[in-house]
This record gives sequence, C-alpha cells and structure tokens, in this order.
Amino acid sequence: MDQATARDFVNSWVADWNAHDLDALLKHFDDNVVFRSPVAAQLLGGDGVIRGKEALRAYWAEGLRRIPDLRFEVLGSYVGVDCLVINYRNQKAGLVNEVLIFDGHLITEGYGTYLDEDPNPAGAR
Repeated sequence: MDQATARDFVNSWVADWNAHDLDALLKHFDDNVVFRSPVAAQLLGGDGVIRGKEALRAYWAEGLRRIPDLRFEVLGSYVGVDCLVINYRNQKAGLVNEVLIFDGHLITEGYGTYLDEDPNPAGAR
C-alpha cells in the first residue's frame, strides 16, 4: 500500500465511521476476517475475538447502538507491508490505534488497541 492509497482509505474509513455506515465499512473486509478488541469483549463478552464479516457487523451494530455519539478524529496513519495503522481520538477523547492487515485490497485481520486502562474505553452505555 502506498501513501496515497492509504490516505484515501483512511479518509473513507473515518467518514464512514462518523456516518455510522456499516455497509460502507464492511466492504473492505474479507468474509473470514478476524478482529480483536477489548471493546468487543466488553460489549459481547467472551475473549474479544470476532470471527467473520457477519460477526463483525453484529459487533459494530451493537457498538453503535450502545455508543450513539461515536465519532473519530484521525490523528495519523502509518503504512507498513500489507498493513495500516490508524491513530485516532474517539468521542470521549480516548486515544486508539486500529491495526489493519490486508491481503490485496481486503482486510483479513484487525486489532483495536487502546492507550489507557479505562474500563470503558469506547464510552459504551
């Protein structure tokens, strides 16, 4: 992934999240994606590992239901080999890195990572 492609992806990603447009977000994910996040564990129980695009949709839909004011501000993005890290601030001013692993144009793995020890880093109600 080059810088221009990454910049276009990040701009689309943040616009889609801020519009709460799950269909637009999910078009970038492989059907067999694996996504890991402590927020998934908080919202859904379990180990925080989401397997498959439909399970990811269900997780994010629950997140949006419980965080209706969800909003992101991108602070930076970092391009690697077949990966992208998006550093952003969420609606409660928490700092987050989303690590996305690509196979071609589709994301096959993702990781939500949080800076603080906040027991509710996403602000779920």
